[in-house]
Amino acid sequence: MKIIHSNLKHGIVKVKIENTEDLWYLSTIITQNDKVKGTTVRKIKTGTEEKSASYKTTITLIISVENTQYEPSSQTLRITGTVTDGPEEVQRGSHHTLSAEINDVITIEKERWMEFQLKKLKEASEIKQPNIIICIFDREEAFLAQMTRQGYKLLGHIKGDVAKKHSEHKPTGNFYQTIIQKIKEYDQRLQLDHIILASPSFWKEELLKTLGTDDIRKKIIQATVSSVDETAFNEVLKREEIHTALKQERTANELKLVDELLAEIKRNGNIVYGIPATSDAAEAGAIKILLITDGLITNAREEKKYFVIEKIMRTVDTMKGTITIIHSDNQAGKKLDGISGIAALIRYKL
Repeated sequence: MKIIHSNLKHGIVKVKIENTEDLWYLSTIITQNDKVKGTTVRKIKTGTEEKSASYKTTITLIISVENTQYEPSSQTLRITGTVTDGPEEVQRGSHHTLSAEINDVITIEKERWMEFQLKKLKEASEIKQPNIIICIFDREEAFLAQMTRQGYKLLGHIKGDVAKKHSEHKPTGNFYQTIIQKIKEYDQRLQLDHIILASPSFWKEELLKTLGTDDIRKKIIQATVSSVDETAFNEVLKREEIHTALKQERTANELKLVDELLAEIKRNGNIVYGIPATSDAAEAGAIKILLITDGLITNAREEKKYFVIEKIMRTVDTMKGTITIIHSDNQAGKKLDGISGIAALIRYKL
């Protein structure tokens, strides 16, 4: 995430969304009653009730936020609320949804930024883009590309020498070995963090048989695509395998925190969990580290009970406690959801 402008005295931060992780970060940062400014497509009605017409146009709106919904499958953060400012043709107070996507620029205004929200912004802006190449292939050809913040950059295209029906030509060499050699060259040159192997059907399993127990295998993440051409890169970029690679380091840190918390439960240590107990500990100023899943936050918003969660977070923030929001879709989040989705390490027993 790129922070374009920040004026915390007036509660304003303007950011550019650079990847899918940024959308998740923003879903945890933007809360009810924030004001968000963004560009959107809106249907504008003209004329009278008897004779009216409408047209779609791109406009800039400011909305007072009521809800947010992160949709990983479409790489979109939906921000719903009521219009507070915009063109004259748009009625103030009318409902609208801003759909924030990669490369969009939005401005967030809060009455007060909590410390953990500023920490999340800083964390998102400092995340190093993992060095990843994507190899899309079958038994006849392969395309290789390097992931970038904007999508991908094509590195090369390899054609295999394969046997054809009704032909006496015999192929020379092993095409999978050619692909592996090219990947190793890129690994040595680029010092790769991950390698995405994507193919239709079972071709990736065949390549892995050729690869054997090579050390490079530890960097490989498998994915499935419907075709072998340049358009398939966009298909790969939307798959969960990519999201997993991008958030791997953060996921490890989250798991470490949750495991520490669960160990405290076994020791009957300084820990509370569940909304009532956590709320009491927050009011007492006893919380050192608060852990909460994004799944619990989403459910609370849908059930119109988010104000309870927000009060706990604001109290912890005021008392200089640390707040960490954890993905419900990873191992750490599932463990925490198993004990209510909210828990805290406390400074002393109540």
